[in-house]
Amino acid sequence: MESLVYIALFAPLVSSLFAGLFAMTPKKQFVGVISSLLLFVSFAASAILAYHIASTNEVIHVKLMDWIVVGGLNIPFGFIADYVSVTMMVVVTLVSTVVHIYSIGYMDHDKSFNRFFSYLSAFVFSMLVLVMSDNFAGLFIGWEGVGVCSWLLIGFWYHKADVTRDINPSISPSWAANEAFIMNRIADLGMLVGLFIIYWNVGSLQYDIVFAQIPNLAPAVLTAAAAALFIGAMGKSAQFPLHTWLTDAMEGPTPVSALIHAATMVTAGVFLVIRANPIFSVTPEVSYIIAALGTFVAFFAASMALVNRDLKRIIAFSTLSQLGYMFAAAGLGAYWIALFHLAAHAFFKALLFLGAGNVMHGMHNELDIFKMGGLKKAMRGTYLYMGLASLALAGIFPLAGFYSKDAIIETAFNEGNLILFVILIITAGMTAFYSFRQVFLTFHGDERYHEFGIHPHEMYKYVLIAMSPLAILAVIAGWFKGWFNGFIIHMLPNYEMSEHTHHLALYITLIVSAFAIGGIILAYIKYNKGLVRSEKTEGSFVYKLLSNQYYIPVIYEAMISKPYAELSKLAWKADMKIVDALVDLIAKIIYAGGDKTRGMQSGNLSNYLNWMAVGAIALLVVAILSLFVA
Repeated sequence: MESLVYIALFAPLVSSLFAGLFAMTPKKQFVGVISSLLLFVSFAASAILAYHIASTNEVIHVKLMDWIVVGGLNIPFGFIADYVSVTMMVVVTLVSTVVHIYSIGYMDHDKSFNRFFSYLSAFVFSMLVLVMSDNFAGLFIGWEGVGVCSWLLIGFWYHKADVTRDINPSISPSWAANEAFIMNRIADLGMLVGLFIIYWNVGSLQYDIVFAQIPNLAPAVLTAAAAALFIGAMGKSAQFPLHTWLTDAMEGPTPVSALIHAATMVTAGVFLVIRANPIFSVTPEVSYIIAALGTFVAFFAASMALVNRDLKRIIAFSTLSQLGYMFAAAGLGAYWIALFHLAAHAFFKALLFLGAGNVMHGMHNELDIFKMGGLKKAMRGTYLYMGLASLALAGIFPLAGFYSKDAIIETAFNEGNLILFVILIITAGMTAFYSFRQVFLTFHGDERYHEFGIHPHEMYKYVLIAMSPLAILAVIAGWFKGWFNGFIIHMLPNYEMSEHTHHLALYITLIVSAFAIGGIILAYIKYNKGLVRSEKTEGSFVYKLLSNQYYIPVIYEAMISKPYAELSKLAWKADMKIVDALVDLIAKIIYAGGDKTRGMQSGNLSNYLNWMAVGAIALLVVAILSLFVA
């Protein structure tokens, strides 16, 4: 079984290196095929490991080599296949395999086809390092790896300049990549502080050693470590106020968006909280902040999606909202429910993004849903997939989202926190509304694209076939909730509902379903027949507030980016006029001194003797003065 751990981990690395060999050459179709096959090999190994662990309850621990051995610090390159890691491995490799196959069609006409697959596979490898490491240091290496790969992939089309659009501000892929990278570096500083706190007090970063020492640590130490680790999670999972990079990251190719939002980067923060649950379980203050912030972000992101016109950004806001649900569950102590929603969400969110990619492909890269309509005639397969994924996202029975999202809302009720409970229910209704707003405006009503000279067409058939596993899982994944609970509680705490909640579970489900169905009906009434624009609504303060993302990007620009730029200019001027000027002055003095004394080297023996006499007198004077001083 150890060999399967290495195969699952390193097959994506081999894929990346193989594609990298052809990075500077013209497009080669077999690069995408081989890369996809290697990702499938990783998925197969992960699935076999999951089956083995489920049937034998054996945790597989492997040590590749020693890594950092300094004094009392001993950190190996060690990896673990346990209940949590294999769950993530299966989800990551399955979604990644589909995304790789999809990318063969989507990137078909891109001149950097080979380079794209090298980056994409490296992204998956970094995520596997993150979830499979048996220590916090290895996790951090994978953590930074996905950060670098996301920078490469978001800015993949770096040659594109800023483009002003009707629906988005003027940004470029390079700007978006830098924003994501820098904002995550800010959060990663917090995570590093957390790791330093843990090592300083425990003397190790191995999960088993750290978790075993928790009873011996002071509450203040644990609280500080948990808070610092969560700051790191906030950056990776784009929690407020470090959220703005997530929607701007849509400037990257759509397969990248699917991978970031469904199975890799943004799920890393949730995974960290789940993996470090022994620390968060004993720090209720931090856990409550996590739950409250997650609930706020769920509502906050959903509200911005209500009015957005960019197809990919609407889906990106939905990811941000669903991450809020996951953090709410984790903060309330329902770690296995948070992991279950992470897995279920990965399938229908990847399907949504790949469907959006199909629409972009058919609409010649158009993203404004106000310029679409009636696409179901030309793109029936994509319409079916996106409709199905939207139903799952809305939490409609019996699709996957129904089981996972309802469990989170029931958890809030079970904890007696009615404020979080009500907000999460309202958010469920908003989710259904904006999900079907985009479906109806994209696929129903008048064919508005004719006005813009666009002739849509469906994606390649093999791409639609490749997407079918995600569609199936978006339907049936929730049916395995009971099995997953029995599997994962071997490692995560078993969160059980009280008798009171059990009795009211049906009523809670009916309330949530009513809000979800109500949201869909409202979207149908308003948008099924096409775009009916209301100048009164679009001119309102609330509409402008939501469409401008509560003006937070503007505030960041005015209060952080511009002052920092001005400070940088001031520092540059100081550097030029003080530091550089001082260095230049010293150089000029030395040069001038050398120029003046150049005459000493005349080649005349008499001059040399005279200078020797002057030197001897000077030394004699110095010796006499030193005697007086002594």
